[in-house]
Amino acid sequence: MSDTTLLALFEDIDPAAEAIDKLHEMGVTDDRLNVISGVPFSHKMLGRPHPWTNVSRLALGGAVMGFFVGLFLNFGTPNLYSVYVGGQALTPVPPGLIIIFEMTMLFALLATFLGVFLDSFFPNYGPMEYVPEISDGKIGLFFKIPSEEEQTFADTLNQMGAESVRPTEARPL
Repeated sequence: MSDTTLLALFEDIDPAAEAIDKLHEMGVTDDRLNVISGVPFSHKMLGRPHPWTNVSRLALGGAVMGFFVGLFLNFGTPNLYSVYVGGQALTPVPPGLIIIFEMTMLFALLATFLGVFLDSFFPNYGPMEYVPEISDGKIGLFFKIPSEEEQTFADTLNQMGAESVRPTEARPL
């Protein structure tokens, strides 16, 4: 039993959301369904599960690491290379707070950038699903089904307002 990937194109979001609900009723799970559009619709609008990401965890980890780097720069480095200047403390606190804050923010920013970069699977050299009609404002539903049920799904989605339902495959851009 082989699987076929179908592409259903919709002009508006309401029929697309109803089609996603219908696909769920017909047994298509979320891991076998992909929605692409030129407009960033929220997952709630389409009835999709919340997308999970590790970017916030990476940013928090970067901030913690930056905090400790700032502490080391403020308190560790002067103790390694002691230079007493004019009766001042070896590790002054007010300038040290600025160093700690800046290192915390720098490492949080770098970790966030790295997290977004990795989370978007960039660069991706494998085949991608792209349809030129999506750039014109249409909403595309890619879903995998058993080959024997192709006509049933196509008829159902055409009745729900799909402009076209056709087999497709991922190909290199």
